[in-house]
Amino acid sequence: MDLPAQTSGEVIDQGIEDLQGLLGEAWEVSIEPQPPLPLHGDEGWDAVVRVLSRGDGMFTELLVDVRDHLTPKGVTQLSSTAALVRRLNRNSALMVFSPWISPKTQEELRRREIDFLDLTGNISLRISRPAVVIHTQGAVRAPASHRSSSSGKPLLTGPRAGRLIRLLADVKPPYRATELAEHSDLSLPYVSRLLDALEDQLLIGREGRTVTSVHWQDLLRTRASHLDLMRQTNPQGLLAPNGVQQVLDQLVNRRGFIAGGEVLVTGSYAARPIAPVAVGGQLMLYVMPDKKHTRDVVQELHLLPVPEAADVLLLRAPDLGVLQRPRRYDRFFQVGLSQLVLDCLSGPGRMPAEGEKVLAFMEEERLWRTDSLSLLSRDESHRLF
Repeated sequence: MDLPAQTSGEVIDQGIEDLQGLLGEAWEVSIEPQPPLPLHGDEGWDAVVRVLSRGDGMFTELLVDVRDHLTPKGVTQLSSTAALVRRLNRNSALMVFSPWISPKTQEELRRREIDFLDLTGNISLRISRPAVVIHTQGAVRAPASHRSSSSGKPLLTGPRAGRLIRLLADVKPPYRATELAEHSDLSLPYVSRLLDALEDQLLIGREGRTVTSVHWQDLLRTRASHLDLMRQTNPQGLLAPNGVQQVLDQLVNRRGFIAGGEVLVTGSYAARPIAPVAVGGQLMLYVMPDKKHTRDVVQELHLLPVPEAADVLLLRAPDLGVLQRPRRYDRFFQVGLSQLVLDCLSGPGRMPAEGEKVLAFMEEERLWRTDSLSLLSRDESHRLF
């Protein structure tokens, strides 16, 4: 759903209309003229909305705080206001209205018992008198207009962001932005801005300028929620005349090098040795981003282009960072575990379920993470084998 930019008043009006529509004619949802609970300085809300049961006259007052953008870190700043509201009047509650609220921010709001509503349909409201419980799900991704009005911090969608996110997942902290910039071959200003964005999302923790914790599971899930594997890799469908197994055998014999470049397995075939979910599926192979390498791989593996019913997909790596730090599982070389999770979670069909299984394996088997950046040489960061 796309939404035009809206003022606070428009967000409040539409939010009230949405609540009224959900509650029906037995309820009255209206704006109160004045806040009932004076606080020192900034009241901390933009409107007071009364929810009245027409049957018995019971009501509660929602102190509405309108936010254009709210991050999980920003939720922590609301918790004291919400607690104060509950302490001063049990018939009042703080509620956030916004054009859109991310899943991670919703999770943090629920954890701190703060109600919320966004204009895409994400609503969580729980009040005891009168008894009202509402939970609806709207958009899980920001509308285009909301993305365009975001702060100057970089998004988690681009290939450069993927390079840094994989490094954060693959290597245990602590480390500083300067070290991350050196090992990811990214500019220091970009790395600093992206770390700020990740801290706002509570995906990393910092003490001063040092990253001290990385919530790598949520980090990978959040990154994957911004991706579409099929759209970003421009896959080419092919048929293996002698079967997929022969293609895998050639990859094993050549140690993942075909036509003078890297070819790495991802998707279901890569997930199956460590987290089997189902059999079958297409063999997905990452190739170098240049078209010549793709043509050479097709020729050397004796693959045939087909308009449908392909059993092999060649994926063009959107960035060489996708191919960094590969691993060998079973017999063949495949993408690193963090990249495998990103590919599966953002892939079609049963791949997201496979991605969750890989995540579960990673949580149990912690040896896949490198203990420190000092153990990950600069050459290892950039050289594939």
